[in-house]
This record gives sequence, structure tokens and C-alpha cells, in this order.
Amino acid sequence: MLGSALVRADDLPPPPLELSAVTDATLYLELLVNQMPKADLVVVQQRAGRLYLDSEVVRAAGVSLPGNPQGELALEAIAGLHADYDSQNQRLLLQVPPAWLPDQQVGERNLYPATTARSSFGALFNYDLYLNDTDDAGSYLAAWNELRLFDSWGTFSSTGQWRQSFNAAQADGTRQGFLRYDSTWRFTDEQRLLTYEAGDLVTGALPWSSSVRVGGLQLSRDFAARPDLITYPLPAFAGEAAVPTSLDLFINGYKSSSTELQPGPYTLTNVPFINGAGEAVVVTTDALGRQVSTTLPFYVTSSLLQQGLADYSVAAGSLRRDYGVRDFAYGPGVASASLRYGVTDAFTIETHAETAASLMLGGLGGNLRLGNIGVLNAALAQSQFDGDNGHQVALGYQYNSQRIGISYQHLQRHGAYADLTRVDSQDMQLSQRSEQVTFNLNLNQYGNIGAGYFDVRAGDGTRTRLLNLSYSRPLWGGSSLYLSANREVGNSQWALQAQLVIPFDLHGTLAVASERSQSGERLQRVNYSRAVPVGGGVGYNLGYAAGSERDAYRQADVTWRLQSVQLQAGVYGSSGEMTRWADASGSLVWMDAGLFAANRIDDAFVVVSTQGYADVPVRYENQEVGRTDAGGHLLVPYSSGYYRGKYEIDPMDLPPDILATEVEQRVAVRRGSGYLLEFPLRRVLAASIELVDGNRQALALGSRVTHAESGSQAVVGWDGLVYLENLAPHNSLQVELAGGGHCQVAFDLPAAQGSIPLVGPLECK
Repeated sequence: MLGSALVRADDLPPPPLELSAVTDATLYLELLVNQMPKADLVVVQQRAGRLYLDSEVVRAAGVSLPGNPQGELALEAIAGLHADYDSQNQRLLLQVPPAWLPDQQVGERNLYPATTARSSFGALFNYDLYLNDTDDAGSYLAAWNELRLFDSWGTFSSTGQWRQSFNAAQADGTRQGFLRYDSTWRFTDEQRLLTYEAGDLVTGALPWSSSVRVGGLQLSRDFAARPDLITYPLPAFAGEAAVPTSLDLFINGYKSSSTELQPGPYTLTNVPFINGAGEAVVVTTDALGRQVSTTLPFYVTSSLLQQGLADYSVAAGSLRRDYGVRDFAYGPGVASASLRYGVTDAFTIETHAETAASLMLGGLGGNLRLGNIGVLNAALAQSQFDGDNGHQVALGYQYNSQRIGISYQHLQRHGAYADLTRVDSQDMQLSQRSEQVTFNLNLNQYGNIGAGYFDVRAGDGTRTRLLNLSYSRPLWGGSSLYLSANREVGNSQWALQAQLVIPFDLHGTLAVASERSQSGERLQRVNYSRAVPVGGGVGYNLGYAAGSERDAYRQADVTWRLQSVQLQAGVYGSSGEMTRWADASGSLVWMDAGLFAANRIDDAFVVVSTQGYADVPVRYENQEVGRTDAGGHLLVPYSSGYYRGKYEIDPMDLPPDILATEVEQRVAVRRGSGYLLEFPLRRVLAASIELVDGNRQALALGSRVTHAESGSQAVVGWDGLVYLENLAPHNSLQVELAGGGHCQVAFDLPAAQGSIPLVGPLECK
């Protein structure tokens, strides 16, 4: 073994001279393979000018010899291996083919380290109050709301709306009072990437199938619980390095990574932040500065799964009826299941099934990457509904690159094809046929050209064909121009629009547009808007439109965003009928026995606690988001579920006697829940003590001080000063003098807080 062959350098004989190279000798040499050091010293036998090395030493150095020979090896007899004895530096230099060396896997398949998601017990109430008043139509008040309860057991959420009209005209045909939408319990297992749902839910579906609302249960794969994972196949670049080499990877002209390689074969996998066709340039540089550049095209698409990955959902329950009209209305029992599986990195298979008392449906499809020229998708589904059969065929192709984007999708239904959307609505007819083609051309600084063709034949046989053309181009100073033309095939008139957007500063934007409808009506629009600052403040929007055959349209609204609520008010309409409205939206959070108000929270959030210390600055992702309140809390509503966010506190404004043991934490919060993030702060009983001897002279520098109550030690500094922590109201000190001898002193700590007191001078006796 290699370990048994190592000896101490001090025990070795002096190196042999060049003239003795032809004699028999036992040599202790440093081993280098393809210029890489592999061991400190190995035993090499030299007999009749030939070098011999044990096979275990070669294998331990990472070299796989053809035929896997055993025992002592004559290095000169191995074809493909070149050995040199460097007698001056006492080294054995081996040069082997790179294929004999270990394969190196370079690059990361994860975006960042995985983080366990957390959740604390709490409750959230989202609200959105909307008041509307329209001339000649009356007014009404609507209040949308969401209630969430969450903990480690998952999240329960219930949504609904309360509405009240203030005149009979508004009340006719519109439900008054409270209306429930969805009530759902959800739990996600981040380790298994599974989400369990119970209650009102939407079934999973594939691009060629449909989703329905049910009240029931659903189990589904949830890759969103691990945003650090890349589920689609990544391009891999393979090669060999004969000597130590540095490797630089460029993706579409931009440097993506730089890696140091050891000799041997390698496979480089990197995460390119593009979707579609790209070009990678691999540049290798050896120790002598020689460079080799290799250009490799690749194609990346998120519609595929990595080989061996599975994405699925299974749901069963009762169809939801009259959603948005009645609170609790459920129909027949149904079940639905979908599965996607990465057979290879180039082919992902898909299958879908649906069943009900009157329906059976099954389908099979897949996505195939055609090298670097795009992705082909196809699917075939068969159904039987109330004894009638039908089938559906889907076919499509997509290609994307930096310059060109092409998409074609075709869907054809034959016979009496039906799915779960028809089980409880038998009079509804699915479309017979749909076809769409889109094209996009990027001209860089000259703009972007887009075109689209859409052809839909409805269930009643009516056909609609639309043609769309568009052009956009960036102009000076962040300004942009947008042109579009739309036409229904069979109609000789085009609908045209031209829009110019001019930013005046970092917040305000002016947009001017001119339109012509298919009927020939002309319309001119002008709009000026100022966005609400991210950290809060005021924004507004002003608009005016005038046409040849209509009254002038006016619009004005203002938004005031506070940390605790967002308020809006506005007016719109023409001179004949104006509408006035107002809106207030936000959230109320109950956590850690406290109630907090914030802007509406759609996903996760964090409540930062400084354990009762107020006015402590808090930063999220390096941006200050506020200061803790009188109870030492601050609600940070900006987090995204499972995102590994960085939270910090700034202890610089704290009193000197307050110690922050941790000022930065990275936390991921479960989707739809909250987490109580605690930053431990504690008061430190500390003091600077001035010690003197019997002559009122400062104790010698370097004298050692021991606190009798806690056992902590410190050293006397200049002017007899010593700093001690973990003190008590009454303290005793034992001092070991630097020049020899001992003395003692006792003192009481002042009761004042907020500063580090100076005690003394105290005479040490």
C-alpha cells in the first residue's frame, strides 16, 4: 500500500549520483503524475537501469492501468506510460494518457445550498376593501378577505368576499353578504418534495389536458419546495486534460465560471440562465499558458425533466359547482392523475387519466429534444362519455435562441371527446380545433419583431382566425416605441396601435398612443404615471383619451403606501357617467402574542424579534426595512416561500452594555406561512476597573485578575485598567501581580444601565 511505502526524509540515504543510475538501488522519490504531486515519498526499485514500482502505489495515485496488473511493475514495459527519474530533485515523473486518470465532475447542479424551511405558529388576515360609486348606478362596498392559520403541521387557508349594495339597482342579480370561495389545508414535505392538500383545490394538469375545481384530496410532487434544485436537463461539456489546466466557460459570450482541473477526463455541468439554443466556449489554459478554445452549441428547455425525475399529481373528490356564486355546492365524484417522467435527458414522457361515473379518459404524450434545433411535443388522448367515444390529438414544436423564437401548437378533437369539464356541464361543448403559430425576431438595437396567427373552431362550428403583428424598439434615454396591427381573417380592416413611452425620471413615465379600430374609429391616448416607491410613499396615474365617435375618457388615481396599509382612491369615466372608487388593502398578523399590520402578504413572511429591545434597525437582503417597535418586533412581509433570505440587525445604536451574539441569519420560510426569527440580545454586567496599590500607583501592566464569583480572568492594561464581564452586584477580585505577589479587592457594581461604568480607583490589598 502507498501508506506503508512512506518513510521519513531524515532516514533516507543521500541521493545517488547520475553515474550510479545504472546500479541496483532502492530509491525514495516524490511521485508526480502528469505534473501533479501524488505522494510525498514512494519506494522505487532500480535494477539494471530500469525502474520498478508496486501496482498498489500506482492505483493509490489514481492511475487505472489497462488489464489491472498486480505486484511489482516494470514502468518501461507498460505501453503508453512514460517514466522519468529526476535525480537532482529526487522525483519520479510519470506521464500517462488522460483516460487512465479519474473522471472529474465539475460544476454545480444546484443554484445555492439547500435550506430547511421553517414555520412558527401564527395567524394572518389579508383584506381588501373596495368602495365604488357610479353615476346613475349607485354604490356598493366589497371586502375580499383571506384567513390563514399555520404551524409545523401545515397551513389552513380560507378565502371569501363580503358585498353590500346601497341601492336596489346594484343589488339586483348580485349576491349580498358573505360568499365563501376556497377553504384548504396544505402541508409540504420538503425532504420528499411532496405536497398534501385537503379541501377546495384545483387538480393538476398537463399542457394538453384541463384542470377542474374539486372538494377533496390531492397528492402532488412539489419542486417549488426546493428552489435550489434544477429539474430540467443541463448541458454537459466533456473533455480531457493531459496536465494541470484551468478551464473558463463562456455562455453566449459571457464568462460563466472558472475552474482548476487536474489531469484526466472531466465533465463540466453548469447552470446557464437561458432557455433555448445557446453557444458555449470552453477555454483551457495549461501551466505554460497555452490555450485551446472549443465552441459547443447546446439547447436548454424547461419543458423536459432530468433523467430519472418524476413529476406527478393525484386528486380525488367532488366537482365544485357554481364557484363564486354559492358557498357550498358540490357535484359528482371524480378523480384525476398526471405524470411526467424523464426517460432520458432528451425525452420526457407524459400521461394523464380522468374518471367519473359517466367518464373514462386516458392519454399519453411526450416531449423530445431534437438535438439543438428545438423541442417536439405530441400527445394522444381517448375518452368515453355517456357511451360516446372520442379522441384528441396534440402536436407542437418550439425553438428559441437569442435571436429567433418559433412556436407551433395544434390541437384537434374528434368524435364526442370529453373531459371532466363536461361531467357537470353536459351542455358545454369543447372546441373542435385550435392552431397557433408565433414568431419572434430579435434585431438587437433595431428592436424586436413579433407575429402570431391564431385559428380556433368552437364547439358549435364557428371559426375565428386572428393575425397579429408587432414591433418594439428602445429609443433614447430609456424611451421605447411600440407598434401593433391586428386583423381578423376575412375582415378587410386592420386595428392599429402606436405607443411612445418616455420616462421623465426614475419614477415618472409618459405614454402617448394612437389607435384605429377595425370599424375605422380613431382614438388618441395620453397617460402619465408615477410608481409608488418600493419602501413606501405616494404614486399616481393620470390618463386622457379622446376619439372620433365617443366622449372624452378621463382617469386619475393616487396610491399611498404605508408600512401598515396601502390606500388608493380614483375617478374614471366620461362626461356622461363618472365612477369614483376607493380601496384599502393590507394584512394583520398575530404572532408571538403580538398583533402587527402590514401591506398585503400573498406568500411567506418573517417577524423579527430582538427580545424586547426597541428601535433596532433591521435589514432584509442588505436593505433597511424598518426598526423594531416598543415590543422589540418588526414584520418583514417581503419573503417568498422557500427562498433563503438574509436578515440582519444593526447593533450600533444599542446601549454599550447590550450584547448581540448574532447579527445575521439566513432563513427559508414555508409557503404561505410565517416564522418568528429571534436575534438574542442580552444585557452584559460589565465594568472598567481602575486598580492601584497601597501607594496609589497603578498596578503593573500584565497583572492577572480573576473574578472570584464567575472565574473569568483578565489582564491589567495601561494605567491599571482592567475590563471584566459577567459581574455580579457584589464582586471580589484576586490579582496575581506581574512582579510577583498577590492582592485582593472587593467592590459593588453601580446600578446604572445603558453604559459601561468606570469603577475606582480601588486599592488592591
